[in-house]
Amino acid sequence: MARIKLEMPAAYFTVQKVRVRITDINYGNHVGNDAFVGILHEARMQWLSLHGFTELDVQGTGLIMGDLAVEFKNESFYGDEVQVEIGAADTGRVNFDLYYRLTTTRNGENILLANAKTGMICYDYQQKKIAAIPQILLTLLSTE
Repeated sequence: MARIKLEMPAAYFTVQKVRVRITDINYGNHVGNDAFVGILHEARMQWLSLHGFTELDVQGTGLIMGDLAVEFKNESFYGDEVQVEIGAADTGRVNFDLYYRLTTTRNGENILLANAKTGMICYDYQQKKIAAIPQILLTLLSTE
């Protein structure tokens, strides 16, 4: 079976930190796959919040996740502080990709936990249809 291989961007425009909670731990005593996805969502929301936005409102336009890919690299454990670097690529008229590099530092060593990508689509929730990327978001994706 072929494994996915993400081509990560050369640069990231923000780093958000998310602490692993006890509820993120699974029966294997490490962060569950679903919890890693939750960490991605939290980091994205933190980044949007820094600019006064939410996924429901970026100057009147919402965001929907159209696809998701995750490459799991190493275990993460309760109490880890996960640094989530976020970068963007493949920006279109109504969509863009966000890339995430998740790491933690343990015993002085930087450990790659996962690489991930979410395909984001701009959406007008009032009109129930796809919308153009707001100019402010284009600026944030290209200049941060």
